Amino acid sequence: WRGGKGPRTQRPQRSDYEEPIKSNDRFEDYYNQLGLFDHVEKENFWAALRRELPNSFRFTGSKGHAVPVQKILKDRYIPEIESIEYNGSTVEAPTPIAWFPHQLAWQMTTPKHVVRKFAPFKSFQQFLVSETCAGNISRQEIVSMIPPLLMDIKPGMVVLDLCAAPGSKTAQLIEMVHGGEEARIRKVIRDIKQNDGRGVSPNGEVVNAEIEEEKEQDDWSDQGRSTGLVIANDVDYKRAHMLIHQTKRLNSPNLLVTNHDATMYPSIKLPSKNRSAQKSVQNKYLKFDRVLADVPCSGDGTARKNANVWKDWLPGNAIGLFPTQVRILVRALQMTKAGGRVIYSTCSMNPVEDEAVVAAAIERCGGPAKVHIVDCKDQLPGLMRKPGLNTWNVMEKLGSIHESWTQVQDDPGKLVEGMFPPKEPPPLDRCMRVYPHLQDTGGFFIAVLEKKVEIRAKPESESQRIEPKTSIISAVDKISARPANDSLSATKVDALDGIAPPQINENAESLTTAARQNQEIAPNEEPVSPRKHQLDDQADSYMSTKRMKVRDEVDEAAPRGGEDREIHWPPPPGAQLDISRPEAANLPEPESNDKTVIPASNQPLEQTGIDYKGKRNAGQQPFEEPFKYLATDHPELQTIYDFYKISPQFPRDRFMVRNATGNPVKSIYYTSALARDILTTNEATGLKFVHCGVKMFVKQDVQKENTCRWRIQTDGLPVIEAWVGEERVVRLRKKSTLRGLLVEMFPKVTGDGWKELGEIGERVRDIDLGCCILKIEKGIGDDAFSERFVLPLWRSLHSLNLMLPKEDRKAMLLRLYNEIVPLQDSSKARRESRKGIPDGDAPNASSDVEGQMPDGARMNNAPDGGNDLQAILDATSDEEVEADVKQVD
Repeated sequence: WRGGKGPRTQRPQRSDYEEPIKSNDRFEDYYNQLGLFDHVEKENFWAALRRELPNSFRFTGSKGHAVPVQKILKDRYIPEIESIEYNGSTVEAPTPIAWFPHQLAWQMTTPKHVVRKFAPFKSFQQFLVSETCAGNISRQEIVSMIPPLLMDIKPGMVVLDLCAAPGSKTAQLIEMVHGGEEARIRKVIRDIKQNDGRGVSPNGEVVNAEIEEEKEQDDWSDQGRSTGLVIANDVDYKRAHMLIHQTKRLNSPNLLVTNHDATMYPSIKLPSKNRSAQKSVQNKYLKFDRVLADVPCSGDGTARKNANVWKDWLPGNAIGLFPTQVRILVRALQMTKAGGRVIYSTCSMNPVEDEAVVAAAIERCGGPAKVHIVDCKDQLPGLMRKPGLNTWNVMEKLGSIHESWTQVQDDPGKLVEGMFPPKEPPPLDRCMRVYPHLQDTGGFFIAVLEKKVEIRAKPESESQRIEPKTSIISAVDKISARPANDSLSATKVDALDGIAPPQINENAESLTTAARQNQEIAPNEEPVSPRKHQLDDQADSYMSTKRMKVRDEVDEAAPRGGEDREIHWPPPPGAQLDISRPEAANLPEPESNDKTVIPASNQPLEQTGIDYKGKRNAGQQPFEEPFKYLATDHPELQTIYDFYKISPQFPRDRFMVRNATGNPVKSIYYTSALARDILTTNEATGLKFVHCGVKMFVKQDVQKENTCRWRIQTDGLPVIEAWVGEERVVRLRKKSTLRGLLVEMFPKVTGDGWKELGEIGERVRDIDLGCCILKIEKGIGDDAFSERFVLPLWRSLHSLNLMLPKEDRKAMLLRLYNEIVPLQDSSKARRESRKGIPDGDAPNASSDVEGQMPDGARMNNAPDGGNDLQAILDATSDEEVEADVKQVD
């Protein structure tokens, strides 16, 4: 019996594990006949593809944040593991990836049975678990890390990730956009305080190495803050929210998440007036410096971690995805600035999804003179790769292999001309192929494209065919084969109507171009969402992808002297989505107030009479709370400015809330300037924004009048801490002091309790109630810190509390002190001792913890401490989720 609720149920017996059969004749025949390798290398290739994939992980966050965590791995855990001997030889410890910058990516090839056998791996497991829960380590497949490193992202750039979920690559992009920001902010704050006659810290020390780092930085236009932006998109709403979850730990105000079909991604309008120059510019749309198109694919390069690839591989998988992949790449090139880069990548080794897509997209966009394949052979030294293919064969559904389009053009079936090598191919050997046997990885394909000039993409009908003939064309061919006779004219027409009845759209004249594009689906065919890396049993299901009607699009260069955000007119397809999105126009009326749908109008959402707190209607676009920016002189913001003594140089026009009323009720968010301009300019236009901004302030219950009810949220603390006045800052320099705050949940301040708090005792005793910032300073000595960081602190009526969830406290204790100790909560004993005191004589028994619950305190997302190392490494990761699908309507 357990808990008095009934007998303990027995665990089901573990059934014998059956090793999957890693064999597929067509799969092996196709790649063997491509002639990729000589005999010996071919054997190595297939042997590697049948082995399990090594575990790999990456240290996340800024360089200044990630390197100290990595140093603990190198100094503490690697020596312990290297001391292990098994079967007469030393166990191989985790090793850094040679080509990844600053050794921030690692892999481990140690077998599972060895991992579970030795104690040093147990402590290593505890480190991985705690740092993963804290968001400092992320599991990511090695080849997945390559595309962002080839994008050459510089400060201030605007980046689009078209097929972003689950978010591992997006996280890399965010880190790059914020590169050097910490050093820039340090210099700006130091200059401001020196101008005011104050040092950065009481002793005014500045590390020379930091000054050297500051000299290397660019992007000073917004007082050191990053002016760049990452827009991450996914067509699937649930996956878009998974993406938000994966990237939230980076706390970036420069991230915007959207939910659109990548083949028809809408143009994003920018303000018509330049805020700095006060000049009005008409019809201004955002163009991107860099675009990542990690497209849906068949995923046969993931066969090492996804054993179903061996069972499910069919030649029709690649054939069905080809049209969608070409459209995504063409759309990516359309939205890129002249001189910008598009990175096209797949985890497929099939040339139909790789080189064929690149060649077809370049042909549609005007050829190699307008779209250039960048040679990246000298980038990422240490990464072993093979050049792209200039010739290849195509295997059709039944297994027949064809060398050229001329062999099948009379009866092509599902094949199209663009799947075959072009007669005059671009230099496809500049593409990059990564094979499993080269460095013990998965299979991957990357092409880096540079847009040389503005382009006009050819309609699909004028370019190499990327889709098989439609049913109506097949019908015409059949009728035309009959004897030509004037008396049969009417018969021919009747026969044609019988085979392919005409489709009449009564509302065609009233629809906008964008609406017609979004509704352009092949007659009698259901649109499907092909899954990235995971296949449907029937390859034909991929052939019903949405067909985009491509109209002429001319991109004009920005006028001389214009902003760097480029202008183009006419707007690309999807730029005007105000009232005609198909999902809005065709939604039924809500059945009751607890069912919420998107209004089919361009009214502001708050004027539609919808119950904003209602539930979502199954199968319809879920309702997202609007983004409403606060006036700079809003009373609640003014209270915050005054309490925290926030510098007037910190921007005050970037705070927003997410509710229809536009009033700060529970939370206040902060975004970058460009994100604000995009959200406000595109409000009620049909663009589906899912997420933006970091949560900066959260409303809190307080115990005393005149105490600010808005506490600084952990998410927003790195953004604002440098701008908070010294009145709300507590400085700490000794490890022993911080350890006490981490172990004790609510240390007492009143009475003589402050004397137990060491160097900060007097400061926290005298500081006003409410939220403050604990700044941990660097120093020299055994009891000093080697890195600078900040934590949120709450001063209540009787006690003090670090606003951290238990998981983060435990991770910090392990990281800084190499300790696993139980946390203490003396406030429980104090509450028990007050129970016998008459009413009115005791302080509020709950006031010690009232409003002090740390961010995420009620979230129990830490893995069970009893799990072994393989549990965390085998847990659902970014890449396993990625193998689960990227969908395209």
